Amino acid sequence: MRCSRSIAGMADAPRHTRAKQFEHAAREERLARALRENLHRRKEQARARKPRAADLDCAVPGAEKAASDKPPA
Repeated sequence: MRCSRSIAGMADAPRHTRAKQFEHAAREERLARALRENLHRRKEQARARKPRAADLDCAVPGAEKAASDKPPA
């Protein structure tokens, strides 16, 4: 089965003027920068949610001490 000429013509890559090429490149750069910033922001949020080992060490000894004050059964 053979395609018509109109379909074959549509398969070609679009030809952009210099101005359009510049706009396209600028848009791609903006999108890439936005994606990087979003990734950094999500990583910071994940780090903020994750409990740090130093914070756990400060909170846990008081609980262990209270539990160790009780005589064994």
